[in-house]
Amino acid sequence: MNKMVLASNNAGKLAEFSRLLAELNIDIVSQGSLNVPECDEPFQTFVENALRKARHASSLTGLPALADDSGICVPALNGAPGVQSARYADVLDDGLSKDARNSQKLIHDLSTQTDKRAYFYCVLVLVRHPNDPQPIIVDGQWWGEVVDQPQGEGGFGYDPHFYLATLNKTAAQLDKVDKNKISHRGQAVARLIDKLRSESV
Repeated sequence: MNKMVLASNNAGKLAEFSRLLAELNIDIVSQGSLNVPECDEPFQTFVENALRKARHASSLTGLPALADDSGICVPALNGAPGVQSARYADVLDDGLSKDARNSQKLIHDLSTQTDKRAYFYCVLVLVRHPNDPQPIIVDGQWWGEVVDQPQGEGGFGYDPHFYLATLNKTAAQLDKVDKNKISHRGQAVARLIDKLRSESV
């Protein structure tokens, strides 16, 4: 496998996956560059949405397809935003960026809670072809807590509000290499790499 399509148009995700999978010498292209439209995500679980996106991208390109579904889950909010993380504040239109709106809503919803713990969760699904009966499925989980004030310029999404007490930094303050070693996506990709290597033996 020397080329795959990423079932996402998120430039931040494409950059992260390209870095994380560089050692496998796999050329990763975004679905948008191949004129693949966004796929709906109707399910309430990360794995179902990721599988749907992977099959959609593979069926329209004929390439192996990698999809992730990821988000931030807050126990005090019964796991919200969860699968709705990217669309958490879609109903709002106040001139802020999508990331800023989502973060602002999360902070508001947590304002009456004392438990600010949260974790990023990522599930990756790789299909070798559209009807792959045995997709590769891996996941990763990264614990931290939500802070009101954004800190750091790196990352994307909720990263500036995701504080790691052991490092005294938010995810947005981490060096990209360091982040890739410990993040939910980094954990999931490491497991994916192990599986791909075992298949090629």
